[in-house]
Parts: sequence; structure tokens; C-alpha cells
Amino acid sequence: MADNNFVDYVKICCRTGNGGSGSAHFFRDNMTAKGGPDGGDGGRGGHIILKGNRNLWTLLHLKYRKHVIAGNGFNGAGSHKSGAYGSDITLEVPLGTVAKDAESGEVHFEITEHDQEIILLKGGRGGLGNAHFKSSTNQTPRFAQEGESGKEEWKILELKILADVGLVGFPNAGKSTLLSVVSAAKPKIANYAFTTLTPNLGIVSYRDSRSFVMADIPGIIENAHIGKGLGIRFLRHIERNSVLLFLVPSDAEDITKEYYILLNELQMFNEELLHKPKILAISKADLVDEELKEMIEAELEVDIPYLFFSSVTQEGINQLKDQIWKVLETD
Repeated sequence: MADNNFVDYVKICCRTGNGGSGSAHFFRDNMTAKGGPDGGDGGRGGHIILKGNRNLWTLLHLKYRKHVIAGNGFNGAGSHKSGAYGSDITLEVPLGTVAKDAESGEVHFEITEHDQEIILLKGGRGGLGNAHFKSSTNQTPRFAQEGESGKEEWKILELKILADVGLVGFPNAGKSTLLSVVSAAKPKIANYAFTTLTPNLGIVSYRDSRSFVMADIPGIIENAHIGKGLGIRFLRHIERNSVLLFLVPSDAEDITKEYYILLNELQMFNEELLHKPKILAISKADLVDEELKEMIEAELEVDIPYLFFSSVTQEGINQLKDQIWKVLETD
């Protein structure tokens, strides 16, 4: 998935339709010169609606659509005729799209199912016709209710990637290389930090024609939970992964410390992430011999399954897949 084609954040101005006004009409025909009130109600203004579409993987189609404007409702008429509703605007979005208020940051809802429809912003209500205001003391109300004005608000749509396995690690931990080895995905790979700036998805083939989806999440750094290094933009994608695969390179100064820094960033962002199944994969195993592996294992202080692997030599790749599948089946 090319970087410039993957869009996981858009900000749009939403304007809903005004409600139509009610009618202040009185019944008249050839036989009735002074009939009672029969004014109809105005139609409501158009809503702006989000609809889930499982065939979409990005918000690219909304990137350049900065203004979304729904139709106005029509006025009521005599003979109790209600005005037509204003035309709604339906925006199709990928599953995992979160809608927020741009000003307050309040989360409105998340689209999680195909064809699920939720109103993002409601249109103005239609006004009541004068027939509603008839009473024993006012048989001929000569007024009707005006329609309610529509709303204009800026909204943010954020996409959370859905995958079975999410790769969690510091920049240059080997996440993109692993994904390129175990799947047909072709993420950008280079020997500098933040090579990956958008998530990449790959389908990993497993035994007996089974498979699972792996997501390469852009590298996390310390204090990512407060936005450092675009951390919050990255961290939200981890929320929709079933299993978290922590990657720490074998040449790291302190593997245990790096793991707990990553874990702390997840906890500070969303404590519920700690309840997801976790695996520690120690990458670049081709750089260490058996004796050094034993020394690393002796110093490890983690309470989750761990193993060594190398994307270069393929060492431990099958064992890694087995461990992931075991956890996915157990979860």
C-alpha cells in the first residue's frame, strides 16, 4: 500500500440542511369560506451520515473533500402536506473509522460493521404547521413554526487499522523487513529511523492454507503517548489488533528495558491494550551466536512468550508463525 495512497486522518467541514418551515394555512374550497387550520409541517434538513464499507481500507477518497453540505428541508403546505426532507449525505468509510469533534476532541462513535450507518451531524428539525397550535381558545392560529437551522461543524475522521497481529517496536527494529519476508507486502525498508510513516498490511500464509493479517505499525518512541514523534497517530492503529508482537533487536543495549518502555507507552495511551495477548520477538538473531543468546535469555525479565528470529537468514520464522497462530487460536 503506497504511502501517498494510504490516508488515515481527514478533517472535514460538515454543514447540515436547514429544516423547512411549517405552513400557516387554512382550509378553503367552494363550499368552505372559513375553514380551520390545515398547515403541514416542514421537512427536516439533511443529515450527514457515516456508513461502514468493508471493501475500503483508507480515507483517501475523503482527503480532498473538505466541505460536505446536506440539502435543506422543504416548507410545509396546506391540506396537512408535510415538506420533503432535505437530501442526506452519506460518506462511506472503512471499518475502524472513529469520528471526533475537531474543536473539543470528543469521540462521537466508531464504525465497526459493514453497512452500519450512524448520523455524524443531524439536520435541522422541520417547523410545525399551524394545525398543531389549534386549541379551544385559539381556533384560528395564524402562525406556524419556523424550521430549525442546520449545523456547521468541523469533524475529524481517524482510521484504526484492523489486523490479527500488530508489530510494535522502536524505529529500525526490523518490523518492515519481517513483514516483507512473511508476506507479499512491500513496505519501504531503509537503515534510518521512521522509514515507515504509514501502516502496512500483509497477509501471512500459514500451514494448511490458513493465513492471518499482520500490520507493520510505524515505529514508536519514548513519550509517544503525548504525541512525540507523531506517536498518537501511530498508537491508535494498535487498538484494533488481536495480538501484539513486540520486536526488539538482539543488539539492543537492554532488551528488557526496551520492551517495558514500549509497554508503558501503550499503557499510557490506552490501559486496555495491556490485556491483549503479547509476544516478544527478538530480531536480528543472525548477529548473535548461541552463547550470546543464552546470555541474553539469562538477563531477560519478561512475563510473555519470547523467541529469536532473523529475517535475513529465515532463522526462527516458522517458529514465530507457530507461536502467533497458537496465541490467535487461544485468544
